[in-house]
Amino acid sequence: MKKLLLVVDFQNDFVSGSLGFESASKLEDKIVNKILSYREDGNDVAFTFDTHSENYLITQEGTKLPVEHCISGTTGWQLYGKVSSMIKDEDKKFNKPGFGSPELLIYLQNNKYDEIELVGLVTNICVIANAIIAKTALPEAKIVVDASCTDSFDKTLHEKALDVMEGLQMEVTNRN
Repeated sequence: MKKLLLVVDFQNDFVSGSLGFESASKLEDKIVNKILSYREDGNDVAFTFDTHSENYLITQEGTKLPVEHCISGTTGWQLYGKVSSMIKDEDKKFNKPGFGSPELLIYLQNNKYDEIELVGLVTNICVIANAIIAKTALPEAKIVVDASCTDSFDKTLHEKALDVMEGLQMEVTNRN
């Protein structure tokens, strides 16, 4: 069975930077362990990077969320903590200018995974957007979201996003 772990936007700005929130850092060790497990089993690991430019504040997203974050090449754009040491040259990396990655859709259509598991931040924004992309690209693949490895600054929206993903026939694991 061909499996992929997709680590969504576990970047400094979402953990400890301009859009960081206290509970985000608690995911670090769980995500590291998940990456190690996937690698030990010979499965693929990929990473998404929320990636903006200096003109972020005049973009549509920037006018609705006027907080500069994940500006390409900055410390805030880089992966957080121990997760930053887990990335390898051969891992697929997706720089995404918005919530979802169009490049991810194409990659998945060309790499027929049986299962894709998502972890990272933020559940109700980029995690759900990329989970929907995965389900769209590979409708017969098992799409899994580990609730213990995702989080949001808004706990109500976190739970609602998990509900929506379950409604879209994705498997949500480790939900409290």
